Amino acid sequence: MPPAPPCPCCSGLRYRECCAPFHRGEAEPPDAERLMRSRYAAFAQREPTYLWKTLHPSHPDRARPEDVVVRELRAFAQAHQFPKLVVMDRQAPDAQGTAQVLFFAKVFEKGKERSFVERSDFRHDGTGWRYLSGDTLMLRELTVPPESLTLANFPK
Repeated sequence: MPPAPPCPCCSGLRYRECCAPFHRGEAEPPDAERLMRSRYAAFAQREPTYLWKTLHPSHPDRARPEDVVVRELRAFAQAHQFPKLVVMDRQAPDAQGTAQVLFFAKVFEKGKERSFVERSDFRHDGTGWRYLSGDTLMLRELTVPPESLTLANFPK
């Protein structure tokens, strides 16, 4: 029997021990970073329903019909490859309960680089951590190596 595949979130763990329990609804990510990692893995594993579920109720897409958003997320995931994720910085929840994670996502579409850096905001909704919003810079927009960025020096 072949070894279990590594998790696409690049944690170093096997998928079945890392993000799979979140995707199957057996557990909630314990913090914002794990939620962000599980969302990246959900794109890689083509799990659009999980991506919908982990949107914060205040996220603009939650005002749209679920089936439409899930269909768009599925199409995006199927059209892209997600080979690498690097978490560069994180911040615990502030006084308003918003936690931040800065990450570099390696993404390709039909062989073309679509990689980006994002500073994401997350909030707990009473059930689990949820994606609230993000500021994204495409790799081509950066004037420094992506790994050199921190939450403090993120340009937006």
